[in-house]
Amino acid sequence: MTATMGRPGPPTARIEDPALLTGRGRFLDDLDPLPGTLTAAVVRSPHPHARIRGVNLERARRHPGVAAVIGPDEVTATLRPFPLSVKTPMPYYPTGTDKVRFVGEPVAVVVAKDRYLAEDAAELVEIDYDPLPPVVDVERALLPDSPRLHEGADSNVATDRTFEFGDVDGCFATAHHVVKGKYTFPRYSSTPMECYAVIAQWQDEADGPAVQAWANFHGPFSMVPVLAGALGVPASRVRLMIPSDNGGSFGIKAGIYPYVALMALASKHAGRPVRWTEDRIEHMLASSAGSDRVMWFEAAVSADGKVRALSADLVDNVGAYLRPPEPSTLYRCFGNITGAYTIDAVRIRSRAVVTNKTPTGLNRGFGGQQLYFGLERLMDKIAGVCGLDPVELRQRNFVGSEAFPYTTPTGGIYDSGDYQRAMDMLLKNADYQALREHQRAARERGEYYGIGVATIVDPSATNIGYVSLATPAEQRTAGRGKSGSTEHVRVSVDLNGIVSVLLGTVPQGQGHATVAQAVVAGQLGLPLDQVRPVVEMDTATTPWTVTSGSYSSRFAPLLTSALVEASEKLAETVKVAGATLLDVRPDEVELADGQVRVRDEPERAAPFRHAAGLVHWDPGALPEGTTARLYEEAAFTPPQSKAASRSDQINSSLCYGFVAELVTVRIDAETRQLRLDQVVTVHDPGTILNHTLLEGQIHGALAHAIGGSMFEEMRYTDAGQPTATFMDYLCPTTAETRYALNSDHLETPSPLTRLGAKGCGEGSSMSLPAAIAGAVADALAPAGVDITTLPLHGNVLNELLNGSDSERDL
Repeated sequence: MTATMGRPGPPTARIEDPALLTGRGRFLDDLDPLPGTLTAAVVRSPHPHARIRGVNLERARRHPGVAAVIGPDEVTATLRPFPLSVKTPMPYYPTGTDKVRFVGEPVAVVVAKDRYLAEDAAELVEIDYDPLPPVVDVERALLPDSPRLHEGADSNVATDRTFEFGDVDGCFATAHHVVKGKYTFPRYSSTPMECYAVIAQWQDEADGPAVQAWANFHGPFSMVPVLAGALGVPASRVRLMIPSDNGGSFGIKAGIYPYVALMALASKHAGRPVRWTEDRIEHMLASSAGSDRVMWFEAAVSADGKVRALSADLVDNVGAYLRPPEPSTLYRCFGNITGAYTIDAVRIRSRAVVTNKTPTGLNRGFGGQQLYFGLERLMDKIAGVCGLDPVELRQRNFVGSEAFPYTTPTGGIYDSGDYQRAMDMLLKNADYQALREHQRAARERGEYYGIGVATIVDPSATNIGYVSLATPAEQRTAGRGKSGSTEHVRVSVDLNGIVSVLLGTVPQGQGHATVAQAVVAGQLGLPLDQVRPVVEMDTATTPWTVTSGSYSSRFAPLLTSALVEASEKLAETVKVAGATLLDVRPDEVELADGQVRVRDEPERAAPFRHAAGLVHWDPGALPEGTTARLYEEAAFTPPQSKAASRSDQINSSLCYGFVAELVTVRIDAETRQLRLDQVVTVHDPGTILNHTLLEGQIHGALAHAIGGSMFEEMRYTDAGQPTATFMDYLCPTTAETRYALNSDHLETPSPLTRLGAKGCGEGSSMSLPAAIAGAVADALAPAGVDITTLPLHGNVLNELLNGSDSERDL
C-alpha cells in the first residue's frame, strides 16, 4: 500500500501482532542483556503497621549461593528518600526503614545465583517487629486520634488545598435546589498479564556512580529524575532501557521505579547485575493501584435544572506514602472538573490522606474514574429532584457546540466538540424511547431492569503542570513552574530510502508502531513497508523528554504531531534532491507513491530512494545552502499547555474528547445476579487515525471498567490485611464481558494538533462505571435503593435490597 503525502492511508492490520502471535515477542523476562546476572527475592512485611526493632541478615548471608543481602541499614546508608511532588514530612524509601506501613512493603532483598536459592535464603532473614494499630479507612485516618503513619507529620493528611472560582456562595444562596451527595470509588488495579520486571547494574566509575537498568516501565519519564534523586546521581547517570514488548500496564508500571532503585542498590552490594521478576501475589500486595476516593458533592441548581455552581470535597486514599506522581489523581482532571456542563462557579477541596494500604499511582482513566463517578451520580440525583429524565437534564447543561473553544472556571480550554450531536447519535442508536417502554413492561412483570447514561469529557495530552496545584501559589518559586505536553521523535532515511522512526512513547500494546508507520508513510508518500518504526526505549539514545511516556492518552495528539513536523523537515530535503534529479524547482515537486514527481507532470518522477541516495552519495550535487542531512528530530510542544496561574487555574490537558454512553442492566430478583445487557457508546476522539485500533481501545477500556464496576476491589480488613490472590480478587473474563455492544464515532478534529487527533484510550474506563451505577440505581429505584459506591455484584445488591424499607413486589 502506498500513500500520497498527507494524512495516514486506510487502516491496516497491527504490525506488532505477528511477533506476538508466533512467540517472538521481546519481553524483559526473555532477555539476558548482561552476563553473570544474579537473581533477587524480596522479603516483605506481614504487618500493615509496625515498628522495625531489628533486622538480622547474617543467617541469610551465610546461605550457599547467596551473593548479598541488604536491609534498612544499607538502604539509608546509600539512598535518599524519593523527591516528593509536595513538601511533606513523610519520607519514602524503597523499603521500610524505621517502620513498615503496609502489608507487602519490602524490608530486605536477598541476591543469589538463582530464584530458588534466593527464596530459600529469604526465609532466613530475621526481622523483629513491634506491631502498631493500623488504619485503612480514609475517613478514620482523618480523625485526630487516628494512628499516625508518619511521626514527623502533624496528621495523616499529606496535602490539603481549597480552590474557588466564581461566585459560589452567591449561586448557592439563590439556588432553587441544593442537591448533595456522598460517593465512594473503590481501589482497584490493572492486573496486567506481565508483572514488574527489573534488571539493574550499579557501576562505580572514575567520575562517580552510574546505574543502568532494564525495566518494563512505561513512563511517565518524570520518574527518571525522581529515581536519580533517590540514587543521589544526576539524571544523566541513570540509563533506563525498556524492551519493545510490554505485557500490559494500564498505568500501573509507572510505579516500578522504587524497585529499580532497590535492585540497583542490591547490585552495588552484590558486585554483579541483579534481576528481579515480580510474582502475582507480590504484584497484588505491593505494586500499585488506583486510589480509592471519598467525595462529597453539592450543586446549586436553578428551577429549570441548570447547574449554576458546584462544590466538591475530594479525599483520596493514597496508601502508606505520597508516592510520586501522587497527588496527581486529584489534579489530572482539574481543568475538566465540570465535565461536559456549563457550570460557572466551582469550589474544590482536595486532600490526599495516607493509610496502611499499598501506595497508589496511575490506573487507566487516572483521576477521571473517580471524578465522573461522583459527578455523574450527582447529575442523576439532580434529574430526580427536578423531575427530569437523566438525558434531558444533561442536555440542558451541555456546553453548546457554538461555545468552543470553551473555557471552564478552573482553566480548562475545551478545544472542540459537539456534545448534543453525540447524544443524539447515542439516543438514536440505543432507540432510547423503546428502551423506556421496555422498562415499563419489565417493571409490570416484577423485573429489575435499568437504564443508565453517562457523558464525560475525555482529557488527553496531559499538561504535567497540574501537579503544581498541590503547592499553594505563594509557595511556588517564580520562574520554576512546571508545564508541558511535549513529545519527541526522530525520523531518518538511509541510503536505500528506508525510513526509520524512533519513538519515545513506550507502548504497552496500543499499536503505536502501526500508527507511526502510517503517519510517516502518509507524510512522505511512501509504501508502508518503506517505513520502519522502532519502539524500544534507551534513555541514552532514544529521544525523550521528562513528559514522555505511555500515559494520559498522549500518543495520538502529541507524538503524531511530532511525527508530522519531523517528516515535513525531511520532505523538504528529499524534494530538493528529487528536484535536482528532475532538473526542476523544489516547489514544483511532490512526494507520492514512493516517488518524487513533478506536480503538473506526474509521469516525470524519480524514486524516493534515488533522491535519498543523492543526499547520501553525492551531496555536492545539491544546490548551495542545502543541508545534506536525512535525519530530523521534532519536539511538539503546544503553547496551550502552560504552568498553573497565580490564581490556580490551569489547562490541565491539551485536548478534550467526549464520550456518551448508555447501558442497560438486569438484576435477578431471587439471586440478585447483575447482568450487563447492552452498551451503546459514542466517542469523539477528534480525527480517527485507525478505526480498528480505536475499537480495540474502546473494548479494552470497557472491560477494565466492568472489572472495577462489577467485580474488582482491593479489600482490606480493619486489621489491614489485603486481598492478595485471584481467589478473592475477581477479574472479569470473556464470560463476564459478554454483552451487546453498539459503538459509534463522531469526529470533531482538534485545532491544536497536527492531524486533529485527540486521545481515545481511557474514555470508557471513566464513563462506564458511572453509567452502570446509574443503570442499577434506575433498576432498583422502585425499591428505594440508591447507588453511591462500587463495585456492584450480587452480595452488595442483596445487602442493599435487604436493607431497604421499600422493597416490594413490582
